Amino acid sequence: MNSRRKERPKASSGETPNMGTDSAESAGPVSRAAYLIYFALAIVAGATDLFSKEAVFRSFGFPGEQPSWWLIQDRLGIQTALNPGALFGMGGGKRMIFAALSVAALLGILTWLFVYKAARDRWLTVALGIISGGILGNLYDRLGLWHRGGLPAGVDAELTGAVRDWILFQWKEVPWKIFNPWPNFNLADSFLVAGAIMLAIHALTYREKKPADGANACPAT
Repeated sequence: MNSRRKERPKASSGETPNMGTDSAESAGPVSRAAYLIYFALAIVAGATDLFSKEAVFRSFGFPGEQPSWWLIQDRLGIQTALNPGALFGMGGGKRMIFAALSVAALLGILTWLFVYKAARDRWLTVALGIISGGILGNLYDRLGLWHRGGLPAGVDAELTGAVRDWILFQWKEVPWKIFNPWPNFNLADSFLVAGAIMLAIHALTYREKKPADGANACPAT
């Protein structure tokens, strides 16, 4: 008794198969390694940022208490600052809005990685893990957790929930005012920028893997 094999439909020459995030693995679950990589990076990056802020502010005090300390003279140094807003100090006094946006961003990242399974892509997992660490570091400050016992004496109450910055950078040879100095920042900001650069590289270079030439060939009859 002869049995007929069902032939697989051939993809047309101009049709691109839907391969998902990482074509070879698109049908399987997210690996445990992806969870480990993401959460390890997020925790380590966030903890590193918070440790550095605590150490610097303990050593150098609050803004104006000590002069700037230069690691590279007139180029890169340490100067404590409190930022009540977001990038370049914009949006001062709206810390709870920024905190809510941070939580929304974290939820969006987790959904993208582990519900829509973007975590199959190792590059995306690393980039979003670093970004999440940066978000967590600044979110901690915006919620006012670094001064739970109240702001130190002499610090303006308007700085409640301000983000602690301490990295000072300037480039006097460049005529643009923004470089002289660049607004103070912290490691969390650095992680956010590094992760964003990784996402941009991924967007520019990523190509879905195509199946092997014979993968969709019909079996012989």
